[in-house]
Amino acid sequence: MKKKVKKILLAYSGGLDTSVSIEWLKDKYGAKIYAYSADVGQGANWQSLKEKALNTGAEKVFIDDIQDEFINNFAFKALKANALYEGKYPLATALTRPLIVQKMVEVCERENIDAVAHGCTGKGNDQVRFDVSFRTLAPELEIIAPLREWEFKSREEEMEYAKEKNIPIKVTKESPYSIDSNLWGLSVECGKLEDPWEEPPIDSYQWTNAPENTPDEPYYLTLTFDQGVPIKLNNQHLSPVEIVKNLNSIGSKYGIGRIDMVENRLVGIKSREIYEAPAATILINAHEQLESLTLDRETLHFKKTITDKYAEQTYFGLWYSPLREALDAFVESTQKQVTGIVKMKLYKGHCSVVGRKSPYSLYQYEMATYDENDRFEHKSAPGFIKLWGLPTETYARVNRENKDTLFLKDYVK
Repeated sequence: MKKKVKKILLAYSGGLDTSVSIEWLKDKYGAKIYAYSADVGQGANWQSLKEKALNTGAEKVFIDDIQDEFINNFAFKALKANALYEGKYPLATALTRPLIVQKMVEVCERENIDAVAHGCTGKGNDQVRFDVSFRTLAPELEIIAPLREWEFKSREEEMEYAKEKNIPIKVTKESPYSIDSNLWGLSVECGKLEDPWEEPPIDSYQWTNAPENTPDEPYYLTLTFDQGVPIKLNNQHLSPVEIVKNLNSIGSKYGIGRIDMVENRLVGIKSREIYEAPAATILINAHEQLESLTLDRETLHFKKTITDKYAEQTYFGLWYSPLREALDAFVESTQKQVTGIVKMKLYKGHCSVVGRKSPYSLYQYEMATYDENDRFEHKSAPGFIKLWGLPTETYARVNRENKDTLFLKDYVK
């Protein structure tokens, strides 16, 4: 028999699901409900959100500004890895969850809270990220997920419940999107987006201009990296958070970072998501191109396999796993010479690297040029080619000589 919980800390965003959850949890568990919100750059009205949670029945509201920690210790780690789930999604939502859980565990320890709750659905990825992280950092806490338990079968039923209980919500039947945002990107789902044949409605995009509505002249910018970390934008020193915020603003103006994706969720289903990630798109593109200049061929090629695994570990909710930590150690070791400047061109939804330079550049002009400054030893090429192709040549010769042989056993007496 489970011990009766006395205090529940709810991960609270103020959206439909968590707004309804406070009242529902009180009715269901008869416990005191505390609300936790993390400022990861979503631009919320925190005073209004706090008042809403308290008016809805929360005993107390905790709000943490964790933007710096999020960018430095999570987003920029993923940047160094060039992490994109299935080659597209910069993992904005997935990267915040382990940090939010860490902060919630700290609150629980401080306030003697014995249970945590979140507003994740029973078929989404976020439930995995929250649950696994909680069980890793604080296995003694009971985990409650109202959306996996309650009687509502649709968002429309939730809206009706909210109306009955006088819970203020922004979502309407005309605009039923589920939106999650932070400094690293924004995700949108539900509504017409659930039909993968349907073009995303104009109002499904929250940040970025449509490419056809962007300036007719391109915008050029430079990014300066130090050991894989961006430190300057247009030759101006800025904090990590300031760099990301500025790139989100510039990128949105030029329609950068729109992603329309059918992805494979961890729970085994495919979902259609809309993402907007101007800063992440620009930074990952720039970082990849700087690595192409400064990393040797074998490291660069092998790192691509690490990139995919790193993205999977993050997306699958395994941030606190030994493997992710080990991957971080490898990634960090590759960033020692990833220092330099990248020049980029933004135009009509496209983000292109048009220049790159580094004191650690492995590009040697005298080796690459075809003009009179060419210092490459052309006479070495034939011998290299002969040895390089020797295994293939040997295989082909042996099989040509034995093309009439049907079975080896015919020659073994």
